[in-house]
Amino acid sequence: MKLGFMVNPFAGIGGAVALKGSDGKDIVEQALLRGACPQAETRAKLAMQQITTEHKFSIYTAADTMGENTLKSLNLPFEVIYEAAEQSSATDTKNITQLFVDMQVDFIVFAGGDGTARDVLDALTAKSNTSIPVVGIPAGVKMHSAVYAVTPSRAGELINLILAGEPMSLHEAKVMDLDEQAFRAGQVNAKCYGYLSVPVDDTRMQLIKQGGINSKEITVQEIAADIIETMEQDVYYLIGSGSTTAEIMHQLSLPNTLLGVDIIFNQKLVASDVDEQTILDTIKNHPAKIVVTIIGGQGHVFGRGNQQLSAKVIHQVVNQKAGRDNIVIVATNEKLRSLNKRPMISDTGDSDLDEQLAGLYSVVTGYQQKTLYKLS
Repeated sequence: MKLGFMVNPFAGIGGAVALKGSDGKDIVEQALLRGACPQAETRAKLAMQQITTEHKFSIYTAADTMGENTLKSLNLPFEVIYEAAEQSSATDTKNITQLFVDMQVDFIVFAGGDGTARDVLDALTAKSNTSIPVVGIPAGVKMHSAVYAVTPSRAGELINLILAGEPMSLHEAKVMDLDEQAFRAGQVNAKCYGYLSVPVDDTRMQLIKQGGINSKEITVQEIAADIIETMEQDVYYLIGSGSTTAEIMHQLSLPNTLLGVDIIFNQKLVASDVDEQTILDTIKNHPAKIVVTIIGGQGHVFGRGNQQLSAKVIHQVVNQKAGRDNIVIVATNEKLRSLNKRPMISDTGDSDLDEQLAGLYSVVTGYQQKTLYKLS
């Protein structure tokens, strides 16, 4: 079996530094100047370390950070068929994908975000071959496409099953992406750019991001009222992204970053649209809580669009006195029902932390109303 493996090494680099995306050379350079550390190779390794060499397969990849480094660190067999520029770009993603077609690979694995999925789609379309199955390892900021696994580890499980010859049904999954400039201005303009073939696996592959189903404005207002009423004095509150959490800021008459993280203290705004380091500096040695909502249809609480709430930040918050109770999850019951009984998901990039966070949570679903729901 032939596998094409590729990493977009700069995928997700803008997340922790509050740039809300990583598309384009200018954004990558800006993220690096802000001190961002590339995480895509780490997430790719989390997936590929699941692969066992007992199966007969060959892997084609690109040099250095675009795949070679990951495979070499895991002692997996591979052949380098492409060498990118020192700072790889969308062109390199497309070039290596087209070479995968030329090498007649059986399926393609790539680590990245929605922009990477678009590049893969464009390359396969140019080759008139969008039927090659793909599995995406989630490593980006914008993760609306249904071509990604729910976590890197789940991606690895699925890849290993395919390599073992496990029969897999396939279906066409949407490749979605946002207009990043509009996204940074607080507007969510998502568009379907086409379809890629992916395995059918409801437990390992994510669905398309959805809004709350029939969620009424009054319910969101009641959730916000409950959160505000129960806020503690002298505690920092990290208000995550989303329209549900935005209502909290609205009722407090505070400016809100719809697609970022804001910090409030004693119901006053401390900092807007913060990055990981600002959060860590602000809450150091102080009680803090995180208020987040889930992504409808997908179920992610951490790891999708809120990388500012990094593993370091979450560790600092949950290692305080109240532990996991310092994470406050808000969502309408309609949004919980949109998960179709699938659990909420934490994909922080730190498997030990994700395991620590797993369990039942009392999700705030209305005024003085909570719903027990599992996170895994």
